[in-house]
Amino acid sequence: MSVLLFRVDERLIHGQVVVGWARPLDADRIVVVDDELADQPVEQEIYRTGLPDELDADFWSVSTAAERLPELMESEGGSAIVLTEDVETMWRLAVEGVPIGEVNIGGIHASEGRRRVLPYVCLDAEEAQRIRDLEAAGVRVHARDVPGAAPVRLIESGV
Repeated sequence: MSVLLFRVDERLIHGQVVVGWARPLDADRIVVVDDELADQPVEQEIYRTGLPDELDADFWSVSTAAERLPELMESEGGSAIVLTEDVETMWRLAVEGVPIGEVNIGGIHASEGRRRVLPYVCLDAEEAQRIRDLEAAGVRVHARDVPGAAPVRLIESGV
């Protein structure tokens, strides 16, 4: 299975991910990595209701994803988008050995303690540090809300 995109998006599965990313990339699976959501089948079904028939979703904990993704990435057939709700979870995947070459920051919204970096990306100090940590580990981190937009290297934006 090839992973076409590693993306951080607070909303996880929503129209922009399905229509804007999964369809153009021709993904057949979305892997949501979230420790809490991995144990909530009712919540998972709510996310699945908005998916077209040709697109499926898995909901894995970080430990399950760290175990299964490297193996799946070496297997033949299929393609996926890996989504996390936050930068910390993506960092944990990298630390656990998931081979992530590039991360797309797609939507982290304003909240107390966060500074606006781009119209669709607001970061607090810990999130900015994790982005620097990912970059230091060799993971290229950029922000891009939709496929047609130019990617913005966050490390070059003063993160």
